[in-house]
Amino acid sequence: MSAISKKVDPVWGEADVTSPKGASDENFPVGSLLFAKANRAHVTAYYNFARVIDDMVDNATLSSEAKIARLRGMEEVIRGTREAPQRADAQTAVILRRHLLQTGVPAETATDLITAFCQDAVKNRYESWDELLGYCRFSANPVGRFLLLLHGERPETLPLSDALCSALQVINHLQDVTSDLKTLDRSYLPQEMLSAEGAKIEDVLLARSKPGLRRVFMHLLDEVDHLNREAARLPALVRDRRMRAYCAVVVALSHRLAARLRREDPVAGRVKVTRRDGFYALAKGARAFIG
Repeated sequence: MSAISKKVDPVWGEADVTSPKGASDENFPVGSLLFAKANRAHVTAYYNFARVIDDMVDNATLSSEAKIARLRGMEEVIRGTREAPQRADAQTAVILRRHLLQTGVPAETATDLITAFCQDAVKNRYESWDELLGYCRFSANPVGRFLLLLHGERPETLPLSDALCSALQVINHLQDVTSDLKTLDRSYLPQEMLSAEGAKIEDVLLARSKPGLRRVFMHLLDEVDHLNREAARLPALVRDRRMRAYCAVVVALSHRLAARLRREDPVAGRVKVTRRDGFYALAKGARAFIG
């Protein structure tokens, strides 16, 4: 008699999908000592959840349907309508729900991320800048909103935070423009910009950027610069000194990365912040903390 096969859970599947990626893969200081000690556990819980759902959607062994099932399961756990298995990836949602309830930060700061990642599971091309910005609304902006609301900041800070987070998201797309296509068959370069410059998505797989593709990058960086100019007003509106310093650091890093992407070629190699950029950003943060 053959052994009875174990039934696979239709939501959670068989295996934990957590990857070894960590805070060093981000453009912003995740576990920042700039946060008040009382808030660091809340930020860690949010980051761990965000990293796991990112791992779910980027997992090459899962089908689109399996990715969405797991992501929706995580959303239901956050909202308290589903229990999670005793497994590291699913338990990040349990832990974050506890922190959200404790702090009063809206669940949408977590579930909006799931909306973006469900989109990633089925959509791998973007037609226009507006379409890309709509994606950033769910994939990046909730992060800034979580941090500001956690610190009790005023509603008028949120649009400026949205601008900063969207800028950082587009910067990250440019940093990963080759690896995203190569490993995930995903590109965030707007097709309208590519067509206007006679470029193709596949140009990112070459050894270096062709002129048309380089012009597309410049158009995107023009949009990023506009967002960064809006975001530059954010630190002055933040009341909590530690959070104000953090915002100043991230704004400075966003500006430095955008400038670096204008000078360097993300197709030839991943463009990263340097130690000098880091010192510059920390100096901005220190000035904002004192001010």
